[in-house]
Amino acid sequence: MLVTGPTGSGKTTSLYAFLDRLNRPEVNILTAEDPVEYRLDGTTQVPCDSEEGMTFAKAMRAFLRQDPDIIMVGEIRDAETADFAIKAALTGHLVLSTLHTNDAPGAVSRLLNMGVAPHQLVATRITVMAQRLVRRLCPQCRREGSVPPVFPDSDALSAHSVFYEAAGCPACHGTGYSGRLGVYEVFTMTGDMERMILAGTSAAQLRRAAEAAGMGSLRASALTRLVRGQTSAAEVLRVTVDA
Repeated sequence: MLVTGPTGSGKTTSLYAFLDRLNRPEVNILTAEDPVEYRLDGTTQVPCDSEEGMTFAKAMRAFLRQDPDIIMVGEIRDAETADFAIKAALTGHLVLSTLHTNDAPGAVSRLLNMGVAPHQLVATRITVMAQRLVRRLCPQCRREGSVPPVFPDSDALSAHSVFYEAAGCPACHGTGYSGRLGVYEVFTMTGDMERMILAGTSAAQLRRAAEAAGMGSLRASALTRLVRGQTSAAEVLRVTVDA
């Protein structure tokens, strides 16, 4: 299970939310992080520091000798870490990590570029969630607004929907926003996608196949937040400009 997105998009927080749900006394969870950002009782967390010689790959090598049920590695940064993550998944471990790609299907191309063999990647039954964070409109001062005349995917919006925009009040310190919300897209492997990966299909073709199979886009997720009055059109454009 991979979570992708730029720095600051909440990837690590999402990983910990998953681990919190999976954490039970009978489950052995090991994590390798640089640095350890949250403390999770009942798990073994290993701080990594490449300057001190403790890399993600070195931690993963040690983990596999302890037969854990779940392994979380902070980020797949290089070919060696990718190789250990794939091997761990192939030997029956649930592996969670993050990767820097713009969208969910792009994680497949990134791993292949790192040297992961297509047949190994297919065998892991990989799932990828891409995410971004949009600012939540302040509920105390949000006001009715309108979608800009030139707006991507505006045809997907109902003509009867009411949209809101930021205003500003003492409660939100004049920003018009209070807190943040996640928007997501989730890529899951199907038989057709496995065959496409083995055949060397491009990332763009893989994305089209995923959308045809029912994968929603980051922008569609953001538009849902817009229609619900939780965020503004400006925020939708800001966080999905590359989606």
